[in-house]
Amino acid sequence: MKKFLILGTALLMLSACRTTKTDVGQFRETPTEDYVYAKGKQVWLFWGLLPIGRTKVNTPSSGNCQVVTRTNLADFLISGITAGIVTTETIKIKAKRENAPQQAQPQNAGNTTIEIHNHSNNQ
Repeated sequence: MKKFLILGTALLMLSACRTTKTDVGQFRETPTEDYVYAKGKQVWLFWGLLPIGRTKVNTPSSGNCQVVTRTNLADFLISGITAGIVTTETIKIKAKRENAPQQAQPQNAGNTTIEIHNHSNNQ
């Protein structure tokens, strides 16, 4: 029994949270602040082989967002208690604030002027 507890504790310590981030559209290029647009939970049976329905999570109308799929501690506990028969994933949709102030751009951003001076040593 003691070996089983040690093995179980070691396996629990070795498990890590899994996160997958997928950028959609112009999400990465937009310089404004991120916020959580929507959340959802996907439930699977038989070690992730059979989905129980499909979670419908809203996305911004612009289509620019980041989909974050994460397996956190609560998801690991559900999977562990059911021996993997039922597993869950947490889904977050992140978007950019549209009303956030844009960073000021210099007037000549994109136009570079180089001055070349010809200095001769003739005196």
